[in-house]
Amino acid sequence: MGDLLTPELQEQAPVEPEYKPRRMVLNMGPQHPSTHGVLRLKLELDGETVLKAEPDIGYLHTGIEKEFESKTWQQAVTLTDRIDYLSNLSNNFCYALAVERLLDIEIPPMAQWMRVMLVELTRLNSHLVWLGTHSLDIGAMSTFLYCMREREEILKVFEMFSGQRMMTNYIRIGGLALEPPRGWHARIKKFIDTFPSKVDEYEDLLTNNRIWMGRTKGVGVMSVPDMLELGVTGPMLRAGGLKYDNRKANPHSSYHLFDFEIPTQTASDVFARYQVRVEEMRQSARIISQALAGMPGGAWKADAPHVVLPDRDKMKTEMEALIYHFKIVTEGFRVPEGEVYQIVESPRGELGYYVVSNGTSMPYRVFVHGPSFGNLQATNRMVEGTMLADVIASIGSMDFVLGDSDR
Repeated sequence: MGDLLTPELQEQAPVEPEYKPRRMVLNMGPQHPSTHGVLRLKLELDGETVLKAEPDIGYLHTGIEKEFESKTWQQAVTLTDRIDYLSNLSNNFCYALAVERLLDIEIPPMAQWMRVMLVELTRLNSHLVWLGTHSLDIGAMSTFLYCMREREEILKVFEMFSGQRMMTNYIRIGGLALEPPRGWHARIKKFIDTFPSKVDEYEDLLTNNRIWMGRTKGVGVMSVPDMLELGVTGPMLRAGGLKYDNRKANPHSSYHLFDFEIPTQTASDVFARYQVRVEEMRQSARIISQALAGMPGGAWKADAPHVVLPDRDKMKTEMEALIYHFKIVTEGFRVPEGEVYQIVESPRGELGYYVVSNGTSMPYRVFVHGPSFGNLQATNRMVEGTMLADVIASIGSMDFVLGDSDR
């Protein structure tokens, strides 16, 4: 238009101002602990476009890592339950494996298989909570009710084994806390035989739903190099096409004896993460079915009287057993001096325990490498340049637990 004006009129014409982003800072959170956890996101916006997202954690800090140093080795198991309340048995498992490596004790096959079965039930529990709450955040309410229906059955199984629905404290150093209860096999088999059909129901509701696909496909995309750089692990990484799972890459307990697949996708968006987790539920059910079919007999705890509490019947009739019981409960047991780093595959990704012993009855140092912390580092890279409406879908696809980050 300016080319059509005479020089005199061009001087009088208004100059169009150069566009500058209208930046606005918005606090998303911190949320109440009864929701997904206490996370604050500091969002820098230009209209509805996210220019920058900065996660602010620490609102749920408990000092658990420091508390380890004031507990005996066996007392500290109760702390691991509270790091990630949706996969407490995975934390029990990882800590127990680390201490058992320092003690150099052998765990009976039945205890190993039972641990694998319970940890996979924990994976189902965690993924069900994720799928139900994530779909609820996006607007699909029915899925939440369906997922809680199946999760309730899993919590009843945990209560059957330990007397607790969530903080079970069931996997202990040397084996299990209690002998598996009567009727456990039939109870789990009844649940796991029907569970795959329940997963079909979730997929009927969501997978081909146009609204669900519109809210999740192409949203929250991240490249594998970016995720590796930021420390992202677990289903997020596998949704980008990297076939890496510590149950296969670093077999622990008896995972090498089970036949299962590692689900992957390549789109690396919210929808791909949903697909990976749904298929992981099917694979976990497959592992649990194998555990039920091939569960070995024998002892459920190691033959290590200086570490494992004796049977209560023996404690009441044998003086030696009574002495061991008294010493373990009052003083704990000593762990040889050394250090070890143990990793397992939790529902959220790679979970690691770095445990240091100075030869006493209490840990010198326990450091927890939680997957939620690494995954949260990807927040800005994932949502930068996307719309504000997509932030909830993107961060929900991380499946973080803030206790796993704050510690």
